[in-house]
Amino acid sequence: MGSLSIWHWLIVLAVVLVLFGGGSKISSLMGDFAKGIKSFKKNMADDESMEASAHPNGQIAPPPAGTATGTTTGAHHPERVGG
Repeated sequence: MGSLSIWHWLIVLAVVLVLFGGGSKISSLMGDFAKGIKSFKKNMADDESMEASAHPNGQIAPPPAGTATGTTTGAHHPERVGG
C-alpha cells in the first residue's frame, strides 16, 4: 500500500480529463488567468501614478484643464438670460 498502482493513476487521469475536458479548456483557462494578471498589474501601475499625482496633504490633484470632467459645454446656465 506504499505506492500507487497503474490503476490508481489511470483513475486520477480520467477524473482530471472529465473535470477539465481536455487540452482546449486548460489552455483557455490559463489564457484567462494570464489576462487577469495583466489587468491586475495595469491597475496597480495606475494606482501608483495616482499616488504620485497626489498633493502632500493627501488629496488627489484635479485633472488638467480641457479634459472631460463630467460637465458638458453649452449647458444651460441659469444666470444667462436670453442667450
